[in-house]
Amino acid sequence: MLRKVWCFIWKALLYFLVFTIALVIVFRFVPVPFTFLMLQRCVEQKMDGKEMRLDKDWTSIAKISNHLQLAVVASEDQNFLFHYGFDLDAIGKAVKHNEKQQKRKHPRIHGASTISQQCAKNVFLWQGRNFIRKGLEVYFTGLIELLWSKERIMEVYLNVIEMGDGIYGAEAASEYYFHRPAAELNSAQAALLAVCLPNPRKFNPAHPSGYVLKRQIFILTQMNQLGGQLDYKQKEE
Repeated sequence: MLRKVWCFIWKALLYFLVFTIALVIVFRFVPVPFTFLMLQRCVEQKMDGKEMRLDKDWTSIAKISNHLQLAVVASEDQNFLFHYGFDLDAIGKAVKHNEKQQKRKHPRIHGASTISQQCAKNVFLWQGRNFIRKGLEVYFTGLIELLWSKERIMEVYLNVIEMGDGIYGAEAASEYYFHRPAAELNSAQAALLAVCLPNPRKFNPAHPSGYVLKRQIFILTQMNQLGGQLDYKQKEE
């Protein structure tokens, strides 16, 4: 009986590995058609009596303004080009910060997720905070770092990320908020979109609050310090 159980576990693990690796390889070349978050939001809209909205328009990285690519790096993950999926320095700083914050009545918790981790989570997993999902996030992050280029990770990330209520990806967001294609976003507009990524259904890039404008200035400053241009060849050097 025990032997049969172990045999089943090993077969299930093998099938899981084969399926997930094949899926990651496919999405290295093929646009991601939908994500769990997109489906979840559609269900939520329906349950709330709202019209279901799923506004997305996949576009290649060559047609996404480099300003936006640099803005999300400046805002979310400044070591994106140089780490292998996990920023250990950022994780260490976040742990120390959060330990101090736990003593406060209203703690402000910092995360340390990289763009690679966020991409893996958005494409392959569901929303939630538990050890199983976090473990799978680590697994898929490792796979995409191994099998995708940094440029492909950024391309997928900027095509599936939630950027508003029912709005996903750079092209749809750029058209909705600024009435122009993602290729034509300037640095100020790109910074506004980047500011809103942590809470895209609360903040509106087209009608920025004082907080959003303050963060926009910070991100623009960081973009300049990073050189004003995202060069994927730096990873190869």
